[in-house]
Amino acid sequence: MSTALDTPPPTGAAAPTEQAPGPTGQSPAPTEQAPAPRGLLPVVLTATFMTALDTFVVNVAVPSVQADLGAGPAVVQWVMAGFGLAIAVGLVTAGRLGDRYGRRRVFALGLALFTLASAACGLAPTATALVGGRVAQGLAAALMGPQVLAILRTAFSGPAQARAFARYGLTMGIGAVFGQLIGGLLIRADLLGLGWRSCFLINLPIGLAALAAVRRCLPESRSPQRPGLDPVGVLLVSVALTALVLPLIQGPGLHWPLWTVLCLATAAVLLAVFAVHQHRATTAQGTPLVDTRLFRSGAFRTGLLAQLAFWLGQASFFLVLALHLQLGRGLDALGSGLVFTAIGLGYLLTSNATHLVTARLGERRTITAGGLLMAVGLGLLALAAYDAGHASVWWLAPGLFVDGFGMGLVIAPVTTVSLAAVEPGLAGAAAGVVATVQQVGGAVGIALIGLVYYGAGDPAAAFGRSVTALAVLELVLVGLVGLLPRRS
Repeated sequence: MSTALDTPPPTGAAAPTEQAPGPTGQSPAPTEQAPAPRGLLPVVLTATFMTALDTFVVNVAVPSVQADLGAGPAVVQWVMAGFGLAIAVGLVTAGRLGDRYGRRRVFALGLALFTLASAACGLAPTATALVGGRVAQGLAAALMGPQVLAILRTAFSGPAQARAFARYGLTMGIGAVFGQLIGGLLIRADLLGLGWRSCFLINLPIGLAALAAVRRCLPESRSPQRPGLDPVGVLLVSVALTALVLPLIQGPGLHWPLWTVLCLATAAVLLAVFAVHQHRATTAQGTPLVDTRLFRSGAFRTGLLAQLAFWLGQASFFLVLALHLQLGRGLDALGSGLVFTAIGLGYLLTSNATHLVTARLGERRTITAGGLLMAVGLGLLALAAYDAGHASVWWLAPGLFVDGFGMGLVIAPVTTVSLAAVEPGLAGAAAGVVATVQQVGGAVGIALIGLVYYGAGDPAAAFGRSVTALAVLELVLVGLVGLLPRRS
């Protein structure tokens, strides 16, 4: 399978267009690579930051959205889960589109659509319109994401490529961890009386400025094979994932009517059909969305489960924490964002040094330590939640710091171990599967933890039960990592 996440060219390889293998299967001799345009990194990292920010900035805006638009619990969950689900559904297909039609072209399309969708979210007159805008944002983000990775890999080489990807990771972390604080500052500033809407409308000037620089700063690249799109696979996985998440979000509020059960059963059937379709396409040497040869590796399968366990808890944790701080503790959006800095500090301390820790301990031990620290941090949060009526909100800070400290140790190594046993020829396909699991895990996690949170009634008890469930997930992660083979 050819995706935008294929392995990078060797140092010195030509950047704008990838070369096809020679008759013997060997790559042609590398040619001198022209320097990357000066503005390339700012443009693609701007798009990366916008996507990461909009994944989490909504958390602190949820109470304001509920009050302004009269949104119920199911709609609030869709504002979060719809974005992640749309990214998950479109990610692999978007990588294929970039390979076929040109990555700069698809990136520019995604950036333009993301900017328009942000305007639709910021101007949404109803909660339903906001959900539609968020889904459109997610699909646009899916168009951009794989192209960013492919552009960085083809435009840079050697040490310059390493620095580019380091800045990419830092940008993702800053957008994700400090999204809540940025959202709080925007809502407190109440620019032009826009309130929560400014969290979306701020993307307009940023997106338009980046879009104006695309043609000048980004080289074009595409796969020489121009792979097919597998429309049957795209349709099957899109409908199956929607049928899976929709009843999980709508079911509790509607007391699980028959259609929700039928949707879940349909999702199971469609996912099975999708698996069979992909296996047949693989054995027939076609162009499947997911190359099923990947799953012959037990290490890859276990690593994928570890990814799922970890990402089930990330977006859902940020959501229930924001709800607890604003609905349970009475903080405004800015106060809530300031509390989030505790987890951000812990995350930044370890995320910038994880490569040094893994060099000394190895990935398995590093992930195990990080998972255990996250479980401890979540346990401290549960204790603080049950004493919410008597303790200051800053009693949450130690638990948040420990959780963020552990999170920084897990994110990069858990991806490394997921891909470690994959043969080089399948690296791009494996990366696409891992990224999709991350997004689906986030969307499904919001739905599942939402069942726990909204089923408790009392805000303190709801948060306490939610973080306790998330701590169990981290212990499951630790157990799965223990099943992975040891690597030198």
